[in-house]
Order: sequence, then C-alpha cells, then structure tokens
Amino acid sequence: MSVDTAVSLDASDLSAGPALTIAAAVRGGEVSARAIVEATLARIAQADPLLTAFTHVASERARARADALDAARAKGEALGPLAGVPFAVKNLFDLAGVVTVAGSKINRDHAPAGRDAALVERLEAAGAICVGALNMGEYAYDFTGENAHDGDSRNPHDLAHMSGGSSGGSGAAVGGKLVPLSLGSDTNGSIRVPSSFSGIFGLKPTYGRLSRARTFPFVASFDHLGPFARNVADLASAYDAMLGHDPDDEAMPDIPARPTLPELARGADGLRVAVLGGWFARQGLPQAFAAVARAAEVLGAVDTVELPEVERARASAFIISMAEGSSLHIDRLRERGPDFDPAVRERLLAGAALPAHWIAKAQKFRRWFHARALELFAQYDVLIAPATPVPAPLSGQKTFVLDGKEMLVRPNIGIYTQPISFIGLPVAAAPIPGDDPLPIAVQLIAAPWREDIALRAAAALEASGIAYAPEPALC
Repeated sequence: MSVDTAVSLDASDLSAGPALTIAAAVRGGEVSARAIVEATLARIAQADPLLTAFTHVASERARARADALDAARAKGEALGPLAGVPFAVKNLFDLAGVVTVAGSKINRDHAPAGRDAALVERLEAAGAICVGALNMGEYAYDFTGENAHDGDSRNPHDLAHMSGGSSGGSGAAVGGKLVPLSLGSDTNGSIRVPSSFSGIFGLKPTYGRLSRARTFPFVASFDHLGPFARNVADLASAYDAMLGHDPDDEAMPDIPARPTLPELARGADGLRVAVLGGWFARQGLPQAFAAVARAAEVLGAVDTVELPEVERARASAFIISMAEGSSLHIDRLRERGPDFDPAVRERLLAGAALPAHWIAKAQKFRRWFHARALELFAQYDVLIAPATPVPAPLSGQKTFVLDGKEMLVRPNIGIYTQPISFIGLPVAAAPIPGDDPLPIAVQLIAAPWREDIALRAAAALEASGIAYAPEPALC
C-alpha cells in the first residue's frame, strides 16, 4: 500500500491506541509514521495545557524520525517492532540537544545533552519515536507529581488530583492517552505510584536490569528505570526492546536478557502466588485492599505471608535515600540553596546531617532483608501487595487519615513501594479500577531477574478483565 493511501487511515484514533497496533499499521503501510506523529503532536497541544505532563515537545525531532521511517519503508526495508510508536521520557533522561533539567531550576543552566540516554537509543532502534520530555518532581525526590518550577502534573481522571510522582508527567501522559508509551524512574516507588494514581501499567525491573546511562541520578544504589503503558503487551514490548548489557552503567551485571512478550500467553499457569500481609495489610483505605483481594482471587492466591521487619526496611530506605541524595547535591545546596524547592531542600539538608553509623546499619540491614525476601521466593513466584494506600489525593493535599491517624501525604504515599525498592525486586504495577472514580493499582512482585513472571501475572489479571487502564476524563 502506498504512503498516500496509508495516510487516509484515521491516524488520530490509531495514535491514541495500543503501541503494537500502531507499529503493525506503520510496518504494513496502512498509515505513515508522519501521520501518527502529527496526530500525537496535535493531541499534546490540545490536552497538555490541562495535564502539564510535558516540559519539552520535540516536534521537529519527531517529524524527522517519522520521515526517515517512512522513507525506509518505501524502500522496502524492514521496520522494527515499535515502528512509528510515539513515546516520551521523564526529563531526567538525556535527549540530544535538550537540557536535562531533572525537574529542577538549577539544571536549566547546564549545557544541552550531547547524546540520548541509552534507553532512548534502544527504543528508537526498535522504531519508536521520541516526542519529548516529561514533568517530574524536583530531582526525583517526590511521590506526588508536584513541581515548584514547571507546575504540577495533573491526574488524567480528575484534574484536581495528583498524578503521582516522581514520574508524574510520565503517568499523566500515558494515562491521558497523549502517548502510548513513556519512560520513568523508580527509586522508592516513582513508577508504581503514578501507575496507581493515573490508572496504567508500569514495570520497575530488577535493580541493574536496564541501563541508566546518560540519565540524571537520585540514589545510585536504588535507582531503576522502566516503562509505562496502557496494556501489558505494550509494556512488555517496550521493556524487551530496552534489554541488553551496557558497560556504561556500572550497576549492570552481564547476564542474559530474558524477553517477556513471548511469555505473556502463559498467564498465571503454574505460578505460585501469595498475598503479602502484615505491614502490607495495614494503613490503607478499603480500595487498596479490595484491589488486592480481587487480584488474589483471579491468580488463585490462598496463602498470606509476611516479610519480617518491613517498617525497619522502610526506615532504612529513607536513611539511605536521604544520605545518598544529600551527598549528590551537597555542592548545589551550598551554592544554590534558594533555587531548590524548599521541601526538597529541607529533606536533602536533613540527609546531610545523618550520623554515619545509621547509614552503615541501614546497609547491613538491607542485606538481611533481601535474604528474607529470597526465602519467600523459594516458596512462591509472585507476591501481591497494594501499590498505594489510597487513590490519588487532591493536588496540594498535605495530610490524609490512615488507620485513624492523620499522616503527611508526601512521605507516606510510598509506604508499600519503598520496602520493595530497598532490595531491588522486579515489580509490575497493574491498575484494578473499582467503584471509586479514581483508579488504584496492585504490585505484582517477583524474584530478582524474573520480570517475565511479574508480567505474566499482570497479563492474567488483564485477561480476566479486572486489570485495565480506564479511559481518561480528557478522552
């Protein structure tokens, strides 16, 4: 089919659909990559003033990339598995020619990046098209999606509510159907929280699985990068495209990649699934626990198990995050203190004052806690837990009530995600919409390097009909 015939297809509807549907249409000549890009840019221009998801729209880059793909197809060249699929990245990923602001005011004085981040290069090698950079919490120290410099990214299901952070723009852009795929980072929950609040699927891979090369760090020993999508197949396809060792990230062991897309059809067959109780069954609203119960029923989980000392794990995660974060930013704190978001500055300054022996104890406990988790995975393949204790709070909301206690919102959104990031386990976040108009998600936690198992469990929930990305209010 000619390109002229191809562009007669409704690119606007197609571009708002699944990534793999877009890629199949572009590869088959049913639509041009340029038409997909133009429809995506038009949707961003219309909806982003409401969502505040983007901080940079790379329109000319995207058009040039689309034209190159269309020219390659016209020559009969084979296109990649994500051909023509638009995606966007949290603005801590380097994009050549763009300043990597990492949600801050200070970084805006930096020179533009000279090269794309490794994961951007890998997605584009698979045929995807980067259309821009996305809003985030300052220096990724955030759970809410609020930003003092660029404005707050908004929840696509109710603009008065948070999108979740720190990958708030990444969640809002996919939840709001501006792009089918996005990339974010997760240090203490920053992929899983936006997945829960914005009602989409997210994957936090095992620590060290995907390259962090040419991204701005937060806590080097916790930082993970991963994708967001509106369905599991798209999520797996993006993840698979980014697999592979990268010597530019010293945290990556050189171990074989394990593609996940071919495994999704197996669903939960043969998987041993349990529900995490104890800490993970307290301090949440009924919606969080109802989502877990529904997931457990579909996955055949009859056992409830506990990780010991979870509260101590969360406290240790806070200590290490504060210490490493303050160490990274200490010169900026001295020289440009007033240019930080005051809330971020206070947390970083507190980290600089932590006693060294606290940090040493936290690291020692981390090894012990990791060993206890591996003992559970000798018995089970998947552990189910809430992703967040509540659906998305109102933007600007400072406190909420959990278990009858008034608690601060910002530090306590991550009560269920931090203990898992602390030991680097792979987690798929699956949205389980219920009676509440705002979505909420569960965590599907697997053993190290078994992203395939976490995604199989997510695919089983999706196939059952209980896990899905609801239509945004902006649609």
